[in-house]
Amino acid sequence: MQLVGKNRGGSSTWLSQPKPKQILPLPAMARVSINLSGESAKKKTDLVVGIDLGTTNSLVAIIDPETGKPKAISGDNSNEVITPSVIHFTEDGRFDVGSSARDMLIENPEKTVYSVKRLLGKSYNDVSEFESTYGYKIIDEDADSLVKIKLGDRFFSPIELSAEILKELKHKAEKHLNQEISKAVITVPAYFNDAQRQATRDAGKLAGLEVLRIVNEPTAASLAYGIGQDKSTQKTVAVYDLGGGTFDISILRIEDGIFEVLATNGNTFLGGDDFDRAIVSHWVRSTDLDETTLDAKQIQKLRLLAEEAKKRLSSQETVSLEFESKSLTISRLDFESSVNALVQETLDCCERAVKDSGLNMDEIEEVVMVGGSTRTPYVVQKVSNYFRSSKIDNSLDPDEIVALGAAIEADILAGNRRDILLLDVTPLSLGIETLGGLMDVIIPRNSRVPFRAGRNYTTSIDGQVNLKISVFQGERDQVTENRKLAEFILNGIPAMPAGLPKIEIAFMLDADGILKVRAKELRSGVEQTIDVKPQYGLTDEEVETMLLDSLKNAKQDMEYRSLQEAINESEYLITTTVKFIENNQGDLTDEQVTEINRLVSALKESIAQGSKDDIQQKQDDLNVYTKPFAEEMMDKSIGKALKGKSIQ
Repeated sequence: MQLVGKNRGGSSTWLSQPKPKQILPLPAMARVSINLSGESAKKKTDLVVGIDLGTTNSLVAIIDPETGKPKAISGDNSNEVITPSVIHFTEDGRFDVGSSARDMLIENPEKTVYSVKRLLGKSYNDVSEFESTYGYKIIDEDADSLVKIKLGDRFFSPIELSAEILKELKHKAEKHLNQEISKAVITVPAYFNDAQRQATRDAGKLAGLEVLRIVNEPTAASLAYGIGQDKSTQKTVAVYDLGGGTFDISILRIEDGIFEVLATNGNTFLGGDDFDRAIVSHWVRSTDLDETTLDAKQIQKLRLLAEEAKKRLSSQETVSLEFESKSLTISRLDFESSVNALVQETLDCCERAVKDSGLNMDEIEEVVMVGGSTRTPYVVQKVSNYFRSSKIDNSLDPDEIVALGAAIEADILAGNRRDILLLDVTPLSLGIETLGGLMDVIIPRNSRVPFRAGRNYTTSIDGQVNLKISVFQGERDQVTENRKLAEFILNGIPAMPAGLPKIEIAFMLDADGILKVRAKELRSGVEQTIDVKPQYGLTDEEVETMLLDSLKNAKQDMEYRSLQEAINESEYLITTTVKFIENNQGDLTDEQVTEINRLVSALKESIAQGSKDDIQQKQDDLNVYTKPFAEEMMDKSIGKALKGKSIQ
């Protein structure tokens, strides 16, 4: 089957489906805002915690009932609020999480997992080039597109291991508060795609938590800074968030307590871990160190030494550390040279976000620094130079800030405050495949979430009973250049004459940035709804390439779309013309039938040659010639219908 019809501009839109049927769209349905009241109207007695599930460290926070301010929760026997995001699989088959697990990184690296957040929603191909840098074994299973981690003789998904971190945070909060915790807000990088957000939500579910909201980390950070909590304040800020494994930049406008994300960009595989690798690479270049000769324990020890060197270089000009009887030295200048390309990559993301926001650089009043990697003086310097006229704010603890903001959002969802509203955006466009392999965008990138949009379609062939919907994510006009998210079939459409069925295809993107698609035949009520859960997400390179290619190939894509739409219109015109001749053979002369067939053949030839202008000219020739006959046949039909009847 195929979808076909007129869009807002008057050209035809077709949806490619199983042969040979066709469907025609009705006018596009309006976008409808989603009512947030259902989520925010929680009982005041509900306790909802905020969780920052980080690459390197994780935290859980609440609103202090005495002060009304957010605070991170510490452990049983210390004032340390940070829980290292490290999981050790013990000999007796248990999971140990946090500081004690981190101590096992060198002693038992094969069974100790770190930076698992980087693996969420990823396939083996996404991370295979980094496999050698991990002490544990990453497995590519044919039966499952998601990467698996081998610990001993057991296999675990990143979702299962992330759930263990969340369980530890849940336990920490329950011990501190002396009550059960079942609801949470969890933060994710703004540039997490649909698969990574789904994976985070699933991890929460496995940990026994009802995840009320997935919140973008930059938005949470803005809440923690108190920006926008004074409703008289109007401000435009950039949130630069560089953590252990991820980076994103968001441009926000805050006014009247509403946080509106204007644009976002980033890389979910760029962070402090890459700084550590850059230091190791420097040591390899500057000494006789050979990584290929090291075992898993030595690799882990070297990585931890690089992390230690990075931290010391924030306050020292030169650092020397001992490794296997070798002295490994690095200066701050060498470090900055080694990470310069990585820092520049973050600034390239900033440039794209500012451009997408539609703002000038001097309209951004403040840059909020978030994430442990922003402690690096070189990062602060480069960001300050880039956002020349903006105030750089790094006054709060970059490790705690996201969790504190999550606690504020948790308080909002618990119904304890109604003066703040978060309006996030989706980083990539969402749409369906149309005839000719075209991408019909239903929700454009950088649209606010929650968001709902859709279009109505109808059949152009008698008796169509099935419809296949293919959902894509990306920025190119051709679906082959985008990422396929899901596919499903609407079965059981009642067989009706062409044009009678009304098929609504609706996209519903929730506040977590997770997509639901519904196809419904409105006359009969036949309906199919799916939650789009791709097996694995886009790689960071694919996300960035999608955005860059959409600009670089805009002219080529436009020409392809114009040609394909002209072909679609022509094929529909040919079908209806042939049907017209069959139904009205007795009212047409042989000369008229011959001329119509000649014009149809000419149009078919122009389609085969692939010239848009020639196709459109042949369309016009056929339309001009057949229009008088169509009008004459219509007049006759009306005359027959009204014969013998009086009109008042």
